[in-house]
Amino acid sequence: MSKSLVVGFPRIGEQRELKKVLEKFWAKKCDFSEVENVASELKKRHWLYQKDAGVDFISSNDFSLYDNMLDTSIMLGAIPKRFKDLSAEDLYFSMARGDKDRKAMQMTKWFNTNYHYIVPELSSDDVYKLNAKKIVDEYNEAKELGVKTKINIIGIFTYLGLSNKVDGGDVFSLFGSVLEQYAKLFEIISALDDEIIVQIDEPYFVKGSDAKTLSLVKKAYDYLCGVSKNIKVIVTTYFEHSNELTRVLVNTPLYALGLDFIYGKKNIESLELIKNSDKVLIAGVVDGRNIWKNDFTKSVELLESFGFDKDKVVVSTSCSLLHVPYTLKYETNMDDEIKTNLSYALEKLDELTLLAKIYSGDTLSEDEQKRYNQNKKDIQVRKNSKKIHNADVQDRVKNLTKLQRDGEFSTRLKKQKEHLNYSDLVTTTIGSFPQTPEVREARKAYKSSEIDRDVYESKMKAYIDDCIKVQEDVGIDVLVHGEPERNDMVEYFGEMMDGFGFSKNAWVQSYGSRCVKPPFIYADVSRPEPMTLEWIKYAQSKTNKPMKGMLSGPLTMLNWSFVRDDIPRSEVSKQLGVALSDEISDLQDAGIKIIQVDEAAFKEGYPLREENIKEYENNSVRDFKISVSTATQDTQIHTHMCYSEFNSIIKTIEDMDADVISIETARSGNTLLKIFKEHGYKQEVGPGVYDIHSPRVPSVDEMVRQIDSLLEVLPSKQLWINPDCGLKTRKYEEVIPSLKNMVEAVNIVKARL
Repeated sequence: MSKSLVVGFPRIGEQRELKKVLEKFWAKKCDFSEVENVASELKKRHWLYQKDAGVDFISSNDFSLYDNMLDTSIMLGAIPKRFKDLSAEDLYFSMARGDKDRKAMQMTKWFNTNYHYIVPELSSDDVYKLNAKKIVDEYNEAKELGVKTKINIIGIFTYLGLSNKVDGGDVFSLFGSVLEQYAKLFEIISALDDEIIVQIDEPYFVKGSDAKTLSLVKKAYDYLCGVSKNIKVIVTTYFEHSNELTRVLVNTPLYALGLDFIYGKKNIESLELIKNSDKVLIAGVVDGRNIWKNDFTKSVELLESFGFDKDKVVVSTSCSLLHVPYTLKYETNMDDEIKTNLSYALEKLDELTLLAKIYSGDTLSEDEQKRYNQNKKDIQVRKNSKKIHNADVQDRVKNLTKLQRDGEFSTRLKKQKEHLNYSDLVTTTIGSFPQTPEVREARKAYKSSEIDRDVYESKMKAYIDDCIKVQEDVGIDVLVHGEPERNDMVEYFGEMMDGFGFSKNAWVQSYGSRCVKPPFIYADVSRPEPMTLEWIKYAQSKTNKPMKGMLSGPLTMLNWSFVRDDIPRSEVSKQLGVALSDEISDLQDAGIKIIQVDEAAFKEGYPLREENIKEYENNSVRDFKISVSTATQDTQIHTHMCYSEFNSIIKTIEDMDADVISIETARSGNTLLKIFKEHGYKQEVGPGVYDIHSPRVPSVDEMVRQIDSLLEVLPSKQLWINPDCGLKTRKYEEVIPSLKNMVEAVNIVKARL
């Protein structure tokens, strides 16, 4: 009958134990042996959690002290030259984090999730040397515990496809030499047991492949599957569908194929191919990326519709549970009706094994039948809950007629310049100023009721006063209030909107020891009251200069939250847009004539399959335009985006029709700006002239050169001058001299012009 499989398990620890010991070690407050002890305890705990839940296929080598892609580089001996002189202990974390003599390896998002991986640096000169110690040790650790695991490894195509070839050229030119190391790994692990199951993760396949890659896929898996007869190979993909690759993989000697049926619904088109082969189907029907309870009835219907013999189907998570929090057992303050709808990693283990049993048609115990019945009841309650479904919100969004603001950009700009009276190369900042220990302490004290609202407001207003004085003393043209009252770009707004929920312990690994606690959108979204109005009004009352209103955009709120799965994401985004349009209306009625709607996470929601991108872009543009639809022509709308790949989306950015966009360019000179020129971008642009991710203070001369390089691309009348991102993480002793130098550099350039 059908069995169950977990693609991978979280590793940071349910109380963030790994995070804490890593940071203790990095601060030189403990030896590495303490890190190893905590890691060992976590691995054992996680294996036993899965064993106790009845999971049939449990992973080893899904654990990592920092990142699995980094682990794969270590396994292959793919070490950049600048790190080769380091000892093993220093090597690993120096590659991830850098040190005083060496720059860290690049880090970027793992597909379209909020997890980050360490990007391998490869070159034609590399000489690879296998190091299988971690893999062998973890398999044996689990075996001693009575758990026979499948061994997880990052697939060769995913590893190479996500790597940088630092000396240029096609990274797949290294395919042969890297494949040999994978084959040596198979030889080593074949000796670990009579039968070994290896799960090879190939999410790179869901991006689609050209004919050359397809031919390499068959070559690779024919070869690897032939290394040893006692190894059964599973290839698993996730986050989208991979039908092109499935057609190739069914003609290799694989044991099984793992497909995602939550986010890759088109994988259904591959089922007939798998059914007609000798392959086992690993069916990802328990959501590994989101926190909602599985609908058992719906999942069983889906599995039944496949028409497979049930012993040829393994019920699985859609991807690794790395992307969800650990367990609901610590959520002691959550509303029971909301909590009933949720399922974190440990709860998903129980869902998975019960779902496999229901699908198999096994006789359920009394407790299992009770859980099944309760699941049906909970799903039905969610469908009908008035706490979740708000008819007024739904009707307003459905009947919305004003979908964008009035006026063409050229007309709006003329009115804005008349009203705001600003010159060329106008200076501003992105929004946030340093969050001092005093500010954080005051916010924490207010949340825990240690101080009352009046005391809290007085402390925040004192900070705003100081922040305004700093900007006026420096000579900034368009001011911000510094955002002292805000804890997070999404959480701050979510706390004041209906439809958002928050957790106590729903930590998820972002990278290394860095964890985030995303809010979740569980219901129809609306904005009962103004969210920023009083703070911005107060700030504007303290200066004669223009004060920017600061909001997070609908796509950023969507992409940095766990989003409800009972309606389309695009509908949730539209609701967010409508809610924000009310806030913009209130701000401009109060005399705020510059409003910034940040879309820091705009690019992160992009689909992996090219054929799905247009729909996402259309919905994204629609919802940004809805957000700003209440802005009059003389209200200037800004946006800010935090990434540096605009080539493919410049038309979409133009369609958003913001009056001013600020972007990160400090590390790229004027290269990024050239994309805007080549496209004929008409709106105004604020390219960052210095990098806020570094504590260094750039000199006046350095910023003059940066501004001059920008003027080589766009005229001064089209340029704003600003840092490349918010200043929240910096210190005032860095911020003030940097801003002074920025303004002085602008004045030098303006005098010359």
